[in-house]
Amino acid sequence: MNFTQTDLKGCFIIQPKIFEDNRGYFFESFKGNLLSEALGYKINFIQDNESSSKYGVVRGLHIQRGEFSQSKLVRVLSGKILDVAVDVRKDSPTYGKHISVELSSENKTQLFIPKGFLHGFSVLSETAVVFYKCDANYDPASEDSCHPLDEELNIDWKVPVEKMTLSDKDQNAKRFSEFNPY
Repeated sequence: MNFTQTDLKGCFIIQPKIFEDNRGYFFESFKGNLLSEALGYKINFIQDNESSSKYGVVRGLHIQRGEFSQSKLVRVLSGKILDVAVDVRKDSPTYGKHISVELSSENKTQLFIPKGFLHGFSVLSETAVVFYKCDANYDPASEDSCHPLDEELNIDWKVPVEKMTLSDKDQNAKRFSEFNPY
């Protein structure tokens, strides 16, 4: 596995070593000791999530607070997405900055997002199945969100606005200037 630190400290792009032959392919999608070594601390994932979405769906930007704050390891089982992480860590020099990474079933690239980040994605293919590991359980009372189309964040979701589909929750989410992750 190859771990590449992004411009946002703690976020890593992970590219597995893929073994292909005439039968198909094989790769290790997760190896805890290697991820912990790259991060510099032990990670313990306890919940797996999977979603299926159609082209133009934008999910996020979401975060869990307090003891339910989550690190995530995101990958795509089928299709293609643009995965986005926004730094909202207190006193971070990159507070309010974001990264976006194209993840697909073809490139098999993964994104590790540490605690303290808003997370979301847009679907760039006809459909996409997204799978991610979390190191804390989901708790509805600890969830918060920020509007994915907020002008201050200026995220290019790679989907025309008129083709986007957002949940009611995401359409009614706070603007970044109103968002307080603490």
